[in-house]
Amino acid sequence: QVQLEESGGGLVQPGGSLRLSCAASGSILSVNAMGWYRQAPGKEREMVVRVTSAGKTYYADSVKGRFTGSRDIAKNAVYLQMNSLKPEDTAVYYCHIELGYGPPGYRDFWGQGTQVTVSS
Repeated sequence: QVQLEESGGGLVQPGGSLRLSCAASGSILSVNAMGWYRQAPGKEREMVVRVTSAGKTYYADSVKGRFTGSRDIAKNAVYLQMNSLKPEDTAVYYCHIELGYGPPGYRDFWGQGTQVTVSS
């Protein structure tokens, strides 16, 4: 089993910054990717950033140039630096890990979510 522990959410004014952290623990043999998703009220969960173990990083168009995702592979950790935050960034942010093994449908694990609220 894999556990993900997130930290760093909170309330910030428009234009401000926040940094989210997530560390994975448990029985982890290999990782394809780690990243962050978010879900705003009344909306579907969407990918924010995905950082693969091959070194590629993918961003949602809405956050390009403002958010930066990074990983510490040795620590099985992923980070999200969020700058120039906008009210529309308000959502619950979920850490995600995709393992490099196991049957389809059993490779993905999620954190419990951390609230990010951008408001004046």
